Parts: sequence; C-alpha cells; structure tokens
Amino acid sequence: MISQASNDPIVERLAAFSHGEHGGNPAGVVISEALPPPDEMQAIAKDVGYSETAFAAKVDDSWRVRYFAPEIEVPFCGHATIALGAALATRHGNRTFHLHLNEANITVEGHRTDDELSATLLSPPTRSMSAAPHLIKETLELFGYRQADLDRRLPPAIAEAGARHLVIALSERRSLAGMRYDFAQGRSLMLENGFATISLVVADGDRRFHSRNPFAAGGIYEDPATGAAAAALAGYLRDVRWPHGGSIEIAQGDDMGVPCRLFAEISDQPGEGIRVSGRVRSIVAG
Repeated sequence: MISQASNDPIVERLAAFSHGEHGGNPAGVVISEALPPPDEMQAIAKDVGYSETAFAAKVDDSWRVRYFAPEIEVPFCGHATIALGAALATRHGNRTFHLHLNEANITVEGHRTDDELSATLLSPPTRSMSAAPHLIKETLELFGYRQADLDRRLPPAIAEAGARHLVIALSERRSLAGMRYDFAQGRSLMLENGFATISLVVADGDRRFHSRNPFAAGGIYEDPATGAAAAALAGYLRDVRWPHGGSIEIAQGDDMGVPCRLFAEISDQPGEGIRVSGRVRSIVAG
C-alpha cells in the first residue's frame, strides 16, 4: 500500500519476513529523488509509527539509504532493507541493488513474481564479543530471568552486523514466551550501551531458533522480525563454532501473534556479511 498526504513524500507500507500470507514486520519505505532533511525523515517515521522507515534516493549506480525509528535514527535495519529491496524490484525489476548507508555499503536483491515478493540482503561485516558480568546481571534482572534460565552452550554476547545487539540465549521456550520488562528501564539500558535491540533466543535444534527482540531504544516495546539482529546472531554462531550447517531459520513474532520467518546463510569466512532473506507482503488498508 502507498499513502500520501498533501505534498508529503509517498510512503509505501510493506511487511517484511512474512510467514506465507500472514505476519511480517511492517516497515515504511520512501523512495524519492533526494532524501528529505533529517528532521523531516524523523517526523515521517514517527507519524508512520512502524519500528523503522527506510528512506532511499538514487545516487549514480547506487542508492543512498537512511533508517529512522519513531524516536531515533538507526545505522542499519534488516526488515526495512528487505522491504526496500522488494519495493525497488517492483519499480526496476529483479536485480541486486547497491545501498550506501551511514556507516557501511551493503546490497539487497529484490525479487518479484506474479504472486510473491521477496528479498535477500547482505549485511555489513559481523563481529561478536563476550558480555561483561555486570551487563548480564542487569539484563537478567530487567527480564526477571536467572542464571539458571540461560543456555550454557551460548554465553551472553554483544554481536554486531551493522548495528549492536545483546544476545541472550535461554534454555527453555516457555521462558521466551513469557518475556516482559519495564520499558523505561529497558530503554535506558539499551541507549547507555548502544544496543539496537536485546536479542532473546532459544535454540530449537542446531539450525532453527525462536527469537524475541525488545526495541525500547527505538521507542518500540518489541520488534516482530529483526533482520539486523538475525545477521548479528548468525555471525555470533559462526564465531562460537555452533553447528549451523551453513544456514539457520529464525521464527520470530509468534508470541506477538505476528508470525515471521527469517533465513540466514552463514559463510565460513569470519566477519563476512550474512545473507538474510524473507518474503514480503503489501499492507492493505482496512
């Protein structure tokens, strides 16, 4: 769906990482000849109200892209990139688009058929490091978890793939399903540590994960599908030599009633960007 008020930029609304014809994380997409001023982009993102809106403008053979949440600008957003890739494919055909972000250059492959939209992004480089004990303690207290709730195979870590995330692996699915936290405290913790989200995950075998991603830093209690966090998690799994077999599936949004599916391809090269893909559906007003 595309919406426009008076002379405002056109906002296309798409749901990325949809599960069949359902779910998906809503994103705004604005494609224009030139990017609006930052304060205008921030205002548009706040008015749209989704966790992120992507703004793109053609510059030579690439696209200049910036991402805004309702409260802040973020350096990279996976689901909005997937939505952007689908929107660009709709306009320019199936191909790879080169994107110039604030802090990195990436690509997104958009694909459209008569009955399906999808896209695959290649994330910025990845890296991960151990989380400090005081940070782990503060995070567990925020969610009401205990050390005994953690999956010892995947120690808490800070993982990056264009944005920074705190990865907390839990041992039981029910702990994830019951996730809750104080929004103000969560926002303070995320902003103080530069976290885009806190990525709470549960391993369901070696190649499938359940995930929830609180996004208080951006003014959103929880993100139903987080491509940037998926890339960061995949990079972390590579760093700790998890038996991922070269790819993982992430089920996210189920506990919100917004089913989403994300797929990540993991190369053997340490630090190399992660390919994250998913389906996209247009959001119809009503």
